[in-house]
Amino acid sequence: MESVQATKQRFGIIGNDPNLNRVIEKAIRVAPTDISVLVTGESGVGKESIPKIIHSLSHRKHGKYIAVNCGAIPEGTIDSELFGHEKGAFTGATSTRNGYFEVADGGTIFLDEVGELPLPTQVRLLRVLETGEFLKVGSSKNQKTDVRIVAATNINMAENISKGKFREDLYYRLSTIEINIPPLRERAEDIHLIFRKFASDFAQKYKMPTIRLDQQATDLLLKYHWGGNIRQLRNIAEQISVLEKDRTISYQTLRNYLKDVGSNLPAVIETKKKEGDFSNERELLYKVLFDMQRDLNDVKKLTLELIKTGNNTKVQEEHSNIINKMHSDTKNSEDSLADLVDQDFETPIENIKVLGISENQPEQYNQKSDSSNNYAYAEDIEEEENLSIQEKELELIKKSLEKYHGKRKDAAEELGISERTLYRKIKQYNL
Repeated sequence: MESVQATKQRFGIIGNDPNLNRVIEKAIRVAPTDISVLVTGESGVGKESIPKIIHSLSHRKHGKYIAVNCGAIPEGTIDSELFGHEKGAFTGATSTRNGYFEVADGGTIFLDEVGELPLPTQVRLLRVLETGEFLKVGSSKNQKTDVRIVAATNINMAENISKGKFREDLYYRLSTIEINIPPLRERAEDIHLIFRKFASDFAQKYKMPTIRLDQQATDLLLKYHWGGNIRQLRNIAEQISVLEKDRTISYQTLRNYLKDVGSNLPAVIETKKKEGDFSNERELLYKVLFDMQRDLNDVKKLTLELIKTGNNTKVQEEHSNIINKMHSDTKNSEDSLADLVDQDFETPIENIKVLGISENQPEQYNQKSDSSNNYAYAEDIEEEENLSIQEKELELIKKSLEKYHGKRKDAAEELGISERTLYRKIKQYNL
């Protein structure tokens, strides 16, 4: 049995990746048999090399080897191409024609892009695999053929079967042995080696010095996604060999040839915070203030209920959801503020006081006292709350205007409000 290394040298296969070596070893082992083989893998990985290896190492090596691209033959003529036709079978059939299965008798047929075969042709192919017989188009006479079939595809066969585009019984006949070729991006150690081989070949072909990559360009070559696999790598090597005067290729030069480099390389995300960018923190602070305002409104509601009813237990039962929610929101607000304090920046709002309610305060509201006094206390809370928010708003506006020397547009941008709103606030506070 021929070794993997000897087979690679014989067929010009470049690379030492273990997965590639296993693929070739599998092809070598299956070659002496007549088992049907399905070669799978992405477009451009070199699937056409495997059928050649299988044929050349089989007992059919002296027979014909015919490669057929099933996707390139029109649906109306593919039956005639594969199985032949009789004279007068259809318009334009002026003479009898032998198909590939008749011509390749005793040899190997490679059906590339087998997933593109139309369903009627799939039925004919299945019959050949099961019985070794076929019918020419326009003939009623069965003909025998002894052909080994190696097929290849880059589509998801299971998906095509589920959609009814490919026969499941034919798939199992074709894929007695399935050989999957890994994409180029999974053979990182082979990429530069293959590129150098292509560069050398094109230098000889066009009679010019061989191009070489500097270290940064080599790193880019290895990180690239290579959606077109070896075919794309060969294309890039040829373009650079022909177009570049400088035979040492830099990172930027190579990048110019990798048009979709941005979508195929890992993104480098800038995480450093810009100085003076307080937009996220300001939004968080505003949220805390609005949550506080909502909680205080709930407190006023509870206070009024207590004043009217004087029944603390009943109020707690009826408004238990509000009370629990207030405690939860207060904790979240305090945690948010604590996170802000830990940040490495200067916050534009200082000394924010979170107004909380202690557990014993509801008892104070329930004490025997004049109801009007309690109602006045609720008003004081509202007045204090409004005053606190206005003071902080005024302080923010003053600081922003001072920072930008009275330029309303820049100040409004930092505050996260429109210039028109800022102008209205300036008039409101007589600034």
